[in-house]
Amino acid sequence: MDREFLTDLFADFGPVALRRMFSGYGISADGTNFALALRAGLYFRADDQTIPQFEAEGCGPFQYQTRSKTVTVNSYWQLPARLFDDSEELAVWARSALGAAQRAALRKRPRKRAAARKSKAPAKKTASRKATAEKAVAKRPSAKKKRSAKKRSAS
Repeated sequence: MDREFLTDLFADFGPVALRRMFSGYGISADGTNFALALRAGLYFRADDQTIPQFEAEGCGPFQYQTRSKTVTVNSYWQLPARLFDDSEELAVWARSALGAAQRAALRKRPRKRAAARKSKAPAKKTASRKATAEKAVAKRPSAKKKRSAKKRSAS
């Protein structure tokens, strides 16, 4: 799938941003990634509320193969092929996928804020260590002063 095809496909949904990733594109709206367009097909973000729709259509979650196993990503499900010909219904599914992505982002936010608070604390310690090191350097006599002191003592 190329950029132009994807842009046309989402015309009824509204403007989308396409970003290169893996073997295709990440598709986002309002800064939220809600779909993946890969060699294997088009996948929409799904959650407990939207997965039954995909299952009713006989679709499955995104899967990829590693050297040792098959990995299943339950947060993205393959879009039913019939929707490629029905852009109005595809827009409805895309809005549901965007909603699922936004709900997932809301669940993740508290953890990110807590992590940000934790990461700020060590930064303060680093700054104080840097200030201590600068003070120590300032107390040391410079090389120029050492040489002039040696010349005076030699005379």
